Order: sequence, then structure tokens, then C-alpha cells
Amino acid sequence: RSRVKQALQGPGGGGGAGPARGPLGLHLPPAMAGRNLGAGPEAGGAEPGRRLGPGMETGPGMDGGLGVEGVPGPGPARRRFYTCRCFYTDNIFLEEFRLHVSRATPVQELRAMLRNKGCKTEEQFEGVQAKIDGEVQRRRSLGRASVERAAIISARYKPLNPAVYVLQESFLAPEFRAIVAYCRSEDADFEGLLDRIQSLPAQRVYSLPVFTLDFCAQLLEELDNFQRSGLPAGRPNTMNNHGVLLNELGFDERFVTTLREDYLHPITSILYPDCGGLGLDSHKAFVVKYATHQDRDLSFHYDNAEVTLNLSLGKDFSDGNLYFGDMRQDAVSGGESVEVPHQPGYGLLHRGQHCHGALPIAGGERCNLIVWMRSSQLRNHQCPMCDRQPQLEHADGYGDGFTGPPSPDHRPHPGNNCSLT
Repeated sequence: RSRVKQALQGPGGGGGAGPARGPLGLHLPPAMAGRNLGAGPEAGGAEPGRRLGPGMETGPGMDGGLGVEGVPGPGPARRRFYTCRCFYTDNIFLEEFRLHVSRATPVQELRAMLRNKGCKTEEQFEGVQAKIDGEVQRRRSLGRASVERAAIISARYKPLNPAVYVLQESFLAPEFRAIVAYCRSEDADFEGLLDRIQSLPAQRVYSLPVFTLDFCAQLLEELDNFQRSGLPAGRPNTMNNHGVLLNELGFDERFVTTLREDYLHPITSILYPDCGGLGLDSHKAFVVKYATHQDRDLSFHYDNAEVTLNLSLGKDFSDGNLYFGDMRQDAVSGGESVEVPHQPGYGLLHRGQHCHGALPIAGGERCNLIVWMRSSQLRNHQCPMCDRQPQLEHADGYGDGFTGPPSPDHRPHPGNNCSLT
């Protein structure tokens, strides 16, 4: 716990997707303090009258069986997805100051923020402004650059093991297959699922075996082979510098989408019905790498997701545990963070708005597979990053999970607001 406290008391806060104010006072933009996450009606996947997470029960008013607009198993080829305009200007992480800023922040306010973090000279400030402008331009070109990289990889890369690109049941731990089978059964409920997975000290964070160790080793071998190829790879997110975007390698449709729709959806429908778990219709998936000579840790943050799967693929490493604090909307209320160990082959499921970080790795290398799962019906009403109705811009693939403006007659269900306790 002292290591967690030390990490949280660092100079500012950060995140893979957005900043957070930790229990010990990390930075949170004023517009985010005390905000709740508006929730739209969920898409289906649960039996009527079936008991789900705390305080939730499906009934005639909640859809069952089909995805958004009656389309089963939606994917990027079936619907157009969008990005909220805030992605291009907000939550810009300044690594040297461990601080998130917005391009729209008034100059004098930005000067004051940076001065408190040690930015004293005009030359330093101009350098920071140049970094902010450069990051805005980088984000503007991300979609085009990702498509170009994917085309290069498709044309030039020779996979070491093509079989790993298509999800097979043999890759899955027997315990995970049994958990999914239970969740698909008619008598599945929240209490029964908790008997089959591990509930961790951090609230509504769960651990469960997902992949076999043999498959983890095969996937790591494939990723190492790609790294040795020298072909271009995009940054996993706005904070991690080392890793790979799985869609660029060709894992999206026949691996990650299958994992989300066929295996994770039955579980999230029961664990997180109030936070989008019933209607997770898109994702962003990537692998991050931690090493003593590269990214050693990850600052306190929240994810651009309704539900996150964080799965340890392994390699030999020491330390580097995850830690969880409050929900983003409660992050000003105080409280302690909880350190959570991570073991190869196991995945952690948590709400995307649950603030968390990764402690420094002490030795070796650690690779984690991350899947940010998103519900368009939830985020179409309110962007989870800027807390406003999203200002939509066209995007490639799944974008950031938005599918369009909410229907005028589609109002958030009063029972579906994301629980903050």
C-alpha cells in the first residue's frame, strides 16, 4: 500500500485515456469533477427477469437478444462509427510533468499550471506549447496513418504462426470456457457468477483465467516476431509508448471481435448491466509492453471504455502490479487505493471509468493485452471523456465507439446510470 501511495503522490496524474484526481490529490480538470456518466438504454443479451449485477434486473422494458437497432453482432463493416471532437484537443498528456492539459486551456491558466510543476522559463513554456500542438496534429492524422500502417503490414509481414490470428477454443483456459457456459445458461445470475470468478478488494474488479499459458507464449512469440520485422507500429494509446495496435496486425475481426461478442459479452451482461455491459458493440484492443529501459509504469488514469479487460500475457518480470482508486466521478472524495496482483493468463475486468495505474516494474518485461469495450447506446448520449453530448466526426473502423446522435425519443433509462459506489 505504501508503494501505491508513493505512486499517487507523484507530480500530477495521467491516464491511458484521461486524467484523474487520485485519492491523494492528482490533477482533475474542473469540468470533470463531480460529474456523472449519463447512460442510455442498453442493447440486449440478457433474459427477461434475469438477475444481473447489484440492483439490476432485466424486465420487459429492457431489450433482449439483438444488438443496437436489431443488428446481431455489429461490426465496423455493418455500421459507421465516429469519434468525439474532444479527442483531438483534450486530455493531452505531458509526460515530463505528469499532467493532462487541453489545447483549449487559456494561455495564462496553462502557464500557472505548468509553473506549479516546474516550468519556469519562457523557453520551456514555448516548448510545451509546441508539444501540445504537435500532439493535436498527430491525433488528427491517426486514422490515415493507421490505415497506411495496416496496409504495409498486410503486404510485407510474414506471420510466424498464422493460427494465432483466429480465436480458437483451445486458446481459452478450461475454467474460462466453463464460466462462459454458465453465463449463457438460463439460470445464470450475479451470485452464481461470483462463485466462479474472483472478486478483488477493489470494488467491482474481478479476476478470471482467460487464456492458457501455452497460447500466451505463442502470442508473445508472434508479437516479438513482428517487432523484429522493423515494420511500422502505432502507439497503443496516448500514454503508452511501447506496444502494438492489434487491428493493424489483423487481429480485430476473427480474434478480438469474437472474444468480445461470443465470450466476454455473456460475462459483462451479468457483471456490468448498469455500465454498458449489456450492449458492448465495439472495442479498441492493443498490447502494451513494460520494461526497465522503456515504459516502466503507467500513471493514475481512467480508460475511454465502458468495460475494460486487462490481461497479463506474461514474460519474466517483477513488481509492476496494478492499483485502483475511486471511480473518476468520485475521485475528489478521498479514500485509499488498492494494489492488485496480476498473473499470466488471467484477465482483470473493471469499469472503464474506474481510476487505476500500474506501479513501476522492477525487472524483466511484462506484456498486457488490453481490450477497451464500448457501448454506443451509452456514449451516444454523453461522451465519457468530456462529459458532454458528443460532437461527432467520421472515423475509420470502430472510431471511439459512437454511432450517431441519440434518437430524440431515446431517453436514458433511470436504472442504467453507471453505479459510482
